[in-house]
Amino acid sequence: MAAPEIRSELRFILNGQDVSLRAVAPDQTLLDWLRLSKLLKGSKEGCAEGDCGACTVLVGRLTPSGGLVYEGVNACIRFLGSLDGCHVVTVEHVAARDGKLHPVQQAMVDYHGSQCGFCTPGFVMSLYALWMQVPNPSDQQIETALQGNLCRCTGYEPILRAARAISSYGGTEKDPLLLERDAMIARLKALKDGARVEIGDGKSRFVVPANLDDFAAVLEASPTATVVAGSTDVGLWVTKHMRDISPVVFIAGLDELKSISVEGDTVTIGAGVTYTEGLKTLANHVPALGPLIERIGGQQVRNMGTIGGNIANGSPIGDTPPALIALDAKLTLRKGTERRTIRLEDYFIAYGKQDRQPGEFVEAVHVPAPAVGEKFAVYKVTKRRDEDITASLGAFRLALSADGTVTGITIAYGGMAATPKRAFAVEQALLGQKWTEATVEAAMEKYAEDYAPLTDMRATAEYRALVAKNLLLRFYTETISGAASAQVSRYEAA
Repeated sequence: MAAPEIRSELRFILNGQDVSLRAVAPDQTLLDWLRLSKLLKGSKEGCAEGDCGACTVLVGRLTPSGGLVYEGVNACIRFLGSLDGCHVVTVEHVAARDGKLHPVQQAMVDYHGSQCGFCTPGFVMSLYALWMQVPNPSDQQIETALQGNLCRCTGYEPILRAARAISSYGGTEKDPLLLERDAMIARLKALKDGARVEIGDGKSRFVVPANLDDFAAVLEASPTATVVAGSTDVGLWVTKHMRDISPVVFIAGLDELKSISVEGDTVTIGAGVTYTEGLKTLANHVPALGPLIERIGGQQVRNMGTIGGNIANGSPIGDTPPALIALDAKLTLRKGTERRTIRLEDYFIAYGKQDRQPGEFVEAVHVPAPAVGEKFAVYKVTKRRDEDITASLGAFRLALSADGTVTGITIAYGGMAATPKRAFAVEQALLGQKWTEATVEAAMEKYAEDYAPLTDMRATAEYRALVAKNLLLRFYTETISGAASAQVSRYEAA
């Protein structure tokens, strides 16, 4: 395959303006550029880690099918280099063309949704994204859309009232993004010239590959480069730890990594599929994965973060690996033109070390559904329910014979060891035994053989050890009571 043309210019659209940049640092964030270079001060920096939502902007991108989708993202951890071929929309662009406030803005005014005002632009952008997708959302949809927005004035109730009232103001016929959609699709398609973007040199270089084959070639030639998909993790390396991530390869725009297919009992998702993109298919395939994914960050994080990235970075507290290990998921790894497939649990070797060769990357994840009759559940334990980092996460898959004997059991945890890890001693204590409370309580004592958890800011070692045992007991209780194996949300509980 011939090498693509190389372009030394980053191109995207900001509100209604074409942008072409030749001098861009690999670690330059969208928020810094908006505020310092474009003097667009509506987007604020609150946490600089994607938690508070004060920096929320919309990023419009073409879908593989040729449509255009707008999603709220955290500008504080979104790198400028990842925006080639996108449409960035800030709060300054929201107002309707006749000079009046947009319905989202007017509802916030009329229902007193703004107090100190610092967080208000972020709330407006999150509600704008929701309104475009669901004009008349339910309370649950509103709360989900606002998971990633923090109001320090505790003004949530008037904001919720404003969200419920937006559609009563009309406005779809004058909404700028809806009016301009066809023209914007044409403009974005014109930006897709099939070229590789290369800006800078040496350690100040970043690359936006032209396609998947080009990415494989670039990474094989520069195996020490930092690969950035959603930047929900790498963004914090820069904003919180001041790490040098150069050179960088940005892959968020590779359509080939966004494929989702179902064959038999297995879903195959490209490593670039975001949580938002994969949610519906995975939840239909394995219902317990739906509530898990909806508790990963806020909506902005789920719009950016990728399932492949959650696996590739090897974090011991990544939310998806324990569940996928319990499901016996597999990975396709690629280096150049060569591919190999391994079990996900074999990918994690030690803290910071994965079975990935220099220049190799995660290309796809293969997720089988539990067999008919098997029980499967995932439980995430955090200090607060929404948008919180995991203290401990347990995933369980169980097969029973007709007489209640355990014929298959897989248990995997995150937050309990240096990697996501199976509880082999506990599994062996249960296998071949009757599924009873006495058997489960006896097996709980085997956790000390599988895990020696640490104490950190999220939880103490003693707490984690106790939680791990109790999650097994909870799983047992749910399986014998006929309760749904998926985690019960607060909405279902209410």
